[in-house]
Amino acid sequence: MTKRFGGLTALDDVTMRVSAGSFHALLGENGAGKSTLVKCIMGYYHADQGQVAVGEQEREIANPRDAHALGVGMVYQHFTLVPGMTVAENLVLSRSHVPAVVKWADERRALDAFMAGMPFRVPLDVPVSALAAGEKQKLEILKQLYLKNRFLILDEPTSVLTPGEADEVLGLLRRMTREGKLTVLTITHKFREVMAYADEVTVLRRGKFAGTGRVADLSRSDMAEMMIGAREIPHGASRLDNAIGEPRLQITGLKALNDGGLPALEDLDLTVWAGEVVGIAGVSGNGQRELVEVLAGQRPSAAGEVRIGGELYGATRAEIKRHRLCLLPEEPLRNACVARMSVAENMSFRSFDDPPFARGGWWLNGSAMRGAARDLISLYKVKTPGPDAPIGTLSGGNVQRAVLARELAHDVRVLIVANPCFGLDFAAVSEIRSQIMQARNRGAAVLLVSEDLDELFELADRILVMFDGHLVYETPTPDADLSVIGQHMAGH
Repeated sequence: MTKRFGGLTALDDVTMRVSAGSFHALLGENGAGKSTLVKCIMGYYHADQGQVAVGEQEREIANPRDAHALGVGMVYQHFTLVPGMTVAENLVLSRSHVPAVVKWADERRALDAFMAGMPFRVPLDVPVSALAAGEKQKLEILKQLYLKNRFLILDEPTSVLTPGEADEVLGLLRRMTREGKLTVLTITHKFREVMAYADEVTVLRRGKFAGTGRVADLSRSDMAEMMIGAREIPHGASRLDNAIGEPRLQITGLKALNDGGLPALEDLDLTVWAGEVVGIAGVSGNGQRELVEVLAGQRPSAAGEVRIGGELYGATRAEIKRHRLCLLPEEPLRNACVARMSVAENMSFRSFDDPPFARGGWWLNGSAMRGAARDLISLYKVKTPGPDAPIGTLSGGNVQRAVLARELAHDVRVLIVANPCFGLDFAAVSEIRSQIMQARNRGAAVLLVSEDLDELFELADRILVMFDGHLVYETPTPDADLSVIGQHMAGH
């Protein structure tokens, strides 16, 4: 299977076999191609090359309906349920053919019979909006079984479940595979679940096949090594041997919850000094996103404190401006921009109410915004038709450049960066990493959260590993051992 998006090869000649009646895990770092592969299987994407064979017969899957006709279903990472409808209504209306007039008495009897044969149950008359996250996930799986799909693809199925719920759901699915009722392919980042429930594993790395094997024959370290590979430490960015300054960003006892209300960060302690880059490594889903969102003011903390320059920091706009904190978040078009607004307007977000962009604190000066944007577009090589173009029309790399230009336009004391080069071409990667290093060389304290170990080795002065919401390992980058980092990423 090969799939390209413009100049980006997301999948490069990947071959995978899932045995009937098995519980198969698909592993890989962020951007390794896992979701692209399963979406090609489902017909959501059309591959440029390659075939899908179901039951030893090559099949043409043009869309998800074709996949369902072959008994192949997928439970996506985000719920696809209708919140205002009951469980029964969601199940009945998920069918490809629903009568114009639904005979609910007959449907209810059929649903009761269906539920009686299932390994777990969800109350039929309760609105989906009233269900807990774990029950919604169970309903998503039940929906696929109700549609008589016998090859089930799960995308991060336990991300919203408690450990107990995860063990319950995965244990019941594993039992169904043992009984020959189901075949499961699950995308996961959790080595514990792979070791406990999977029969086989396939690993992707940077869009390519990196290895496969029986879980019984592999250790966590073996799988981690397949994921990250044997890499030489790159030295692309120009690093100055400047003296480390004062502690600029201090995090003490920080706790935060994820979207499902479960602990995502637990008693996190971290200090970033002026003039250094601290890199956070870890498999996706171990609390990195929540950490960045707390620092950006997008997620409340549950406990602990954050200080910048010794002062308590609550992530208000006034504090962000006063402390000269700048942020390049993951997926900036969704997290740091308004897609329909112009490049100039997006570049002015930090200071739109300050002179010369505003008169009297409220009258906006569009001419001044456009003039400043033209200077930043030229300086940061943002490819755009002009400052008035909607920023949502730009390529991913140019959105990154535009946001970085806005954030670095003024003196920066603290810079928070999350996966800044995900999905970008080589030239964009080189430019953005160079800008991050220049900020560090000018004395900024930089916190770099990245799932790309090459990026961390290139930019970071220190590397810390985050696992299950905790910082579990720290090393100066010159002393870093890739295999040791991989072991800690795997939870050793």
